Amino acid sequence: MKNNSALLANLKSGFVAVTIPVVVILSFVIYQFMLGNPDNFQGGDPVNHPIPGNYLGIIYKGGFIVPILLSLLFLVLIFAVERFLTLHSAKGNNNLRLFVSNVKEFVNTNQLEKAIVACDHQKGSVASVIKAGLEKSLILEKNYELDPEKKVLSVKKDMEEATQLELPSIEKNLVIIATIASIATLMGLLGTVLGMIKAFAALATAGAPDAVALANGISEALINTALGIGTSAIAIVMYNFFTTKIDALIHSIDEAGYTITQKMALRDHHQLIN
Repeated sequence: MKNNSALLANLKSGFVAVTIPVVVILSFVIYQFMLGNPDNFQGGDPVNHPIPGNYLGIIYKGGFIVPILLSLLFLVLIFAVERFLTLHSAKGNNNLRLFVSNVKEFVNTNQLEKAIVACDHQKGSVASVIKAGLEKSLILEKNYELDPEKKVLSVKKDMEEATQLELPSIEKNLVIIATIASIATLMGLLGTVLGMIKAFAALATAGAPDAVALANGISEALINTALGIGTSAIAIVMYNFFTTKIDALIHSIDEAGYTITQKMALRDHHQLIN
C-alpha cells in the first residue's frame, strides 16, 4: 500500500514537472504560428493591422506577454481538470452524503463490520479515513481493560493520522492555481504598461504620429489587460470551488468520526454501569 502511494505521488509530481514546460512551449508555438499567421494580417505581414474581425491577429498584437498569459490560462484549465478528477476520486464510487448516512446508521446499530464493508465498496479518501476509525473501534470494542476516554482518543488519533495522509493528495496543486490567480493579474498589468509605453512613444515621434505603432501599442495594452484579468478570474473561481469541495470532504469525515467516537463512548458507559 505504501509503495503504491509513493508511486502515485511520484507520478503526480512528474505530471507537474512535465506539464508546465510543455504548456509554455505549446503557448509560444500557438502565439508564433497560429496567432502570428500572416493570413491574419493585412498584406500578409504581421507588422500590419489585423484583418478586420480576425481575432487571432488581434490577440497577436498583444506582444510577447500574450504567450505567457496563454500559458497561465492553459495551466489553470489543466490543473482544474486534474483537481476535479482527484476530488471526484476522493469522494468514492457512490453519493458521499448517502455513504456517510449509511455508515452512521450501521455504527448506531452496532454493525461495524457492515460499515467497514460499505467503506470497501465506496473507496476513495473519505472512505479510507472512516475505515481506519471503524477498524480501530472494532479492535478496541473487545478491550475491557482500557479506559473509555483513551479508547475514544485512540480512535480519533487513528482517524487524524489517516486524514493527514490523505490531505496532501487532495490539496495538491491548489497552490499553483492560487499563485496563477495573482501572477496573471500582474502579468496583464505589465503588458498594459508596456503597451502604453509603445503608444506614447508613437505619439512622441516628430511630425505626424506613427499610426501603426500607436494602434499596436494600444492593442497590446488592452489585450494583455483582458487576458490577465480573465485568467485571474478563472483561477480565483476554480480555487474557491475546490477549497469548498475539500471542506465538504473534511466535514463528511468529521461527521462520521463524531458518530463513531460518540457511539463508542456511549457503549463503554453502559458497560461500566452494568
